[in-house]
Amino acid sequence: MKTLINKITWWIFGLLCVAIGLYPLIYFFIDRHFGLLSNKTQALLNDQIWNIAFYGHIVLGGLALLVGWTQFSSKLRKERVNLHRNIGRVYVIAALVSGVCGIYIAQFATGGISNIIGFSLSGVIWLATTFLAYWSIKNRAIEKHENYMIYSYAVCFSAVTLRIWLPLLMYVFKDFDIAYLIVGWLSWVPNLVVAYFIIERKKKLLIA
Repeated sequence: MKTLINKITWWIFGLLCVAIGLYPLIYFFIDRHFGLLSNKTQALLNDQIWNIAFYGHIVLGGLALLVGWTQFSSKLRKERVNLHRNIGRVYVIAALVSGVCGIYIAQFATGGISNIIGFSLSGVIWLATTFLAYWSIKNRAIEKHENYMIYSYAVCFSAVTLRIWLPLLMYVFKDFDIAYLIVGWLSWVPNLVVAYFIIERKKKLLIA
């Protein structure tokens, strides 16, 4: 039963990553006044630098989300080492570029200073943990690499949790502004807490 639950959880996790990883494609096929963009001013939507950062963030962030979840497959890591490494390179590059772009567009976040700080901080942590994961594997510190990657992907996964929490919060508060102020932090901070417990559990299993 436990094995079945683990498999179901794994595939739900994967489906969410793929679905939200492909989500940015919507912005290329429908009116730009969609979703979070509907709250942006026309002046900002016409700003070239902001647009480059916005599309750099969502496209490469989507790519990172799309490929990153496969890296947690023990089968892939053991049996397809070169593929694991190549996917890892794609993830690191995508995450670093998306993170930088994300920090820039965070300065224009809906919700004011609270969300500017929240989204900026998530971008900084994503950049830091991704770089440390890369640096660790370059120095053959495999356990550190795995732990930093868990933290890195936990922040990356905020693209999923934001889209889960936001409609729930809007249902509770009946107000987008309040919901978005909360989700600016709720979308990624609990993810890091979960990542911490995953790492602690992994350590215990190694000792046992």
